[in-house]
Amino acid sequence: MGDPPGEEALEAATRALAAGLVVVLPTDTVYGVAVDPTVEGATERLFAAKDRPRAVAVAVLVADAAQAESVAGPMPDAARRLVARFWPGALTVVLSRRPGFDVDLGGDPATVGVRCPAHDAVRDLCRRVGPLAVTSANRHGEPTPAAAHEVAAVVGDRVALVLDGGECAGAPSTVVDCTGAQPVVLREGAIGRRELDA
Repeated sequence: MGDPPGEEALEAATRALAAGLVVVLPTDTVYGVAVDPTVEGATERLFAAKDRPRAVAVAVLVADAAQAESVAGPMPDAARRLVARFWPGALTVVLSRRPGFDVDLGGDPATVGVRCPAHDAVRDLCRRVGPLAVTSANRHGEPTPAAAHEVAAVVGDRVALVLDGGECAGAPSTVVDCTGAQPVVLREGAIGRRELDA
């Protein structure tokens, strides 16, 4: 991984996100395209940047578990245990959405996928802006580029800013649905099932 984005880049990203624009950012897994979902029209720009169908929800990045509570209802015990073990990190937990967090993320409006990345600059951005709606920085159905210059070539004309953080790990986050009686792995990614069950 390269040098993290500096203060000037983070300030530029903060301004762009506050204006409802799409920003590419590095994470501990893959590059993501992000918006502030509370800004009118921002999620529409996010879906357009990806050519992503609205039926497929985007996740939300947060600075920490406390910020997750601003978008999700109370975490079930199973989700709390997973978050305690794997956050910050490559785990997205699907939770019931908090009443009042009625932004359009696509997909099921009753749930929200939440992740706290193991990337200091991105968590700092979440502290500055708030939870960010994010999805991988590729066109829908295509591979995700691992480097910022590759991302710029794929979605660069549809985004306001690309934060260069060097090469990302390349494996997507593991997604676990914690809305039912038992957690269900929806996508095995950087964290394997054995690790989850240990």
